[in-house]
Order: sequence, then structure tokens, then C-alpha cells
Amino acid sequence: MKDNARIRALFKQSWSMSWQMSMIMLFVFFIGIADVYVAGRLGKDIQAAYGIAFQLYFIFSIIASALTVGTVSLVSRLFTSGRREEFDTAVDSSFIASVAAGLVFALLGVVFSPAIIAWLHIPHALKAFVVPLTRVYSFGLLFNYILFNTNGILRACGQIGKSLLTMAIVCSLNVVLNLALALKTPLGFLGIGVATVISIFAGSMINSLRVKKIMSGALTFSMAAIKKIVAISWPAGLLQVLWQLGTMSLFLILSRLPKYNIEILAAFTNGLKIESAIFLPAFAFNMAAAVVVGNILGKSERQDAFSAGVVTAMIGVAIVSAMTVLVMFNARAIAAFLSPDPIVIEECVKYIYISLLAEPFMAWGVILAGALNGAGDTKSVMAIVAACVWAVRIPLSFLLAIYFGLGAVSVWWAMNISILIQTVFISRRYFSRRWIAHSEKTFELRAEA
Repeated sequence: MKDNARIRALFKQSWSMSWQMSMIMLFVFFIGIADVYVAGRLGKDIQAAYGIAFQLYFIFSIIASALTVGTVSLVSRLFTSGRREEFDTAVDSSFIASVAAGLVFALLGVVFSPAIIAWLHIPHALKAFVVPLTRVYSFGLLFNYILFNTNGILRACGQIGKSLLTMAIVCSLNVVLNLALALKTPLGFLGIGVATVISIFAGSMINSLRVKKIMSGALTFSMAAIKKIVAISWPAGLLQVLWQLGTMSLFLILSRLPKYNIEILAAFTNGLKIESAIFLPAFAFNMAAAVVVGNILGKSERQDAFSAGVVTAMIGVAIVSAMTVLVMFNARAIAAFLSPDPIVIEECVKYIYISLLAEPFMAWGVILAGALNGAGDTKSVMAIVAACVWAVRIPLSFLLAIYFGLGAVSVWWAMNISILIQTVFISRRYFSRRWIAHSEKTFELRAEA
């Protein structure tokens, strides 16, 4: 009876965090789907160019994502540990570091994105669209870094509802501005990027005011706190780099196909956005697991921390599986909504039918990886995922699609194979429980006997 009550309590705690994170990810999805919809109305070239530009934007945002992983892991632990002074210092230091990093990458993006795009072997016809769109996105990087950081601080401190409200505002602004600026003004396709910059700026300012109330007063910067955050963050950052470069490599592989390469690139862009309707809830549970496990480990409750990760993963897999079936049954209608081009629609439908078969396995591995991240065990997650992308996904995609000439479909199957292998190794690491002892050593917290 006591065990059942404990599991119910963990379920309630996980669900309370997870459903709100899922709503945040739903808003993120609506932002992305609005981008793709508007790009599709402007033409398949714009849609393909948007996909490449957005991947570059993600690459420039990697440090923001990585710092947030470290911030959530440290702040969530300190929030429940009673160490108020260390908590204040960690919050202040992470905010300052995010602002500094955002300024640096905004500058780098504006200055060097044309050279990066010129170096990439993408169809020449797309470069005229990719370069200016990427530069517009780069102007918003500072605000994106602040938004990432403040959202992480709010959820680590049990104030995810405030983060949810902010993202609802960001989503509404982005969708309205997207339709207005890109379709109704001379900005044209650049309006997609401008809408993103304006909406993220608004969200970053709202969240900054919320986080200011959590802070102790005058900002204090601690290199010791930053070292702890960076020690957790750098594997997550490197993983994001390798993951995004892996996705970009798939774009480049697909661009080398001898037939319908632009249509396939557009279909891949659309397929990724459709898949994100399922992936983002899984990622929401990933982030929820990080906070829940971090909070519980802050109280030195080892068994509950382990069980919380499993419970959160089970909830997530059930939801993702239901969503997968729903999307697969409506694949053609969804693909037609995003593009009027018949070839793009057909290729997108193939992507959905094949890639979504691996979604439940992806969800299980991603959510357990979130629990490992919350415990500070980011190195093992990085090693497993990076190996599966670069030792399996990319070489297998190139071998099948280009060397053997099996086309885009073989790339989708290579992606599935890499996900299955990744899930097996993440599960093996989690159930070994070695990450619990590693976590206690990393944070120098005493575990209960």
C-alpha cells in the first residue's frame, strides 16, 4: 500500500510538470507550423530555404539550450536543498552568462552566416533566400538566449505556469505577425524571421520581469557556479551541435539526390515540423523529468528519483503513441495542408509513414535521457546519442541513399535504425543506476543512508 501511494504521488508530481511542459511545446509547435504554412504559401523554394535557415538558427541557439540544461539541473537541486545563498548565486550567474552568450552569438550570426551558407553545398537557387533569412533570425538570438534561460529558471523553481503563460503570448504574437508580415507586407519571406524576432523579444522581456522577483536583489556573478553549470552543460551543448549538424548533413545528403531534390528537401522540412507535433511533447516530458528528478535528488531520495524517471517515461510513451496513430491516419491531409505541390505531398507522406514508426521508442529514450540530464549525467547521454547519429544515422543514410541509390526513403529508415539503437543504450544506462552515485558526487550532496 505504501509503495502504491508513493507511485501515485510520483505520478501526480510528474504529470503536474509534464502537462504544462507539453502545452509549452504545443505552443512551440504552433509557431513552427505557422512558419512552414506561410513558407509553403510563398513557394517550395521558400519552404526548403526556411528549413535550412531554421536549422542554422538552431545551431546558433545551441549554447542557450545547453546552458539551460545545466541551469535546470543545478537550480532545481538547490531549490529543494535549502541552500538559499547558493541558489541565489546560481540563478544570477546563469542569467548573466546567458545574456553574454546571446550577445556573442547574435554578432557571430549576423556577421558570419553568409560565409557559412556560401560554404554549404545547397542548391544555388536557395542561397538567395537562406542568407537574408538567417541574418534576420540572428538578430533575435540574444532574446532567444534570455527566453531559454528564464524559462529554465521558472520551471526549476516550480513556477512553470508563468512560463506557460509567456509562451502562449509568444505563440499568439508569432502566428499573427507571421501571417501579417510575410503575406501582407513587402517584407515577404523575411516576415517569417521578423515575426520570430519580435515575438521572442516580447517573451524574453516578460520572463525577465518574472525572474527578477526570484532573484535576491543586486546581480551577483560566481565563477564557481558557472563552472558547475558548464560542467553539466558542455556535453549537452556538444550533443546539440552534433545533432543539428547531423540534421544539416541529412539536408545535404538529400540535396545530392538526382531527382526531385528540392521537392524532397521541402518534404523533409515539412515532415520534421509534423513530427515535432509528436517529438515536442516527448521533449516536454524530457524537460519535466529533468526538473522532477533534480528536485527529488535535492532531497536525497534516491529510489523516488529513479522511479520518477520511469513513471514520467511511461506517461510520455502512452501519449506519444496515441498521437503517432492519429498523425499517421491523417498523414495525407496534414501534408496537403502544408504544401500544395503534389510531389512534396507524396514525399512528405512517405516520411510520415516510415519515420513515425519509431516515435514510441524515441519517446522512451528521450524522456529517460531527460532524467539523466536532471541528475547531471549529461556525458553519457551525449556519448550515446552522438555515436548513434554519427556512427549509424549519417553514414548509413549516405551509403543507402547516395552510394546504392535507394533514394530518400532509405534515409528515413536509417533514421529509425539509429533511434532504436539509441533507445537501447539510454535504457541500459538508466537502469544501471550508476548515474545516481555520479549525481551525488557532482553536486556534493549527502545521500540518505
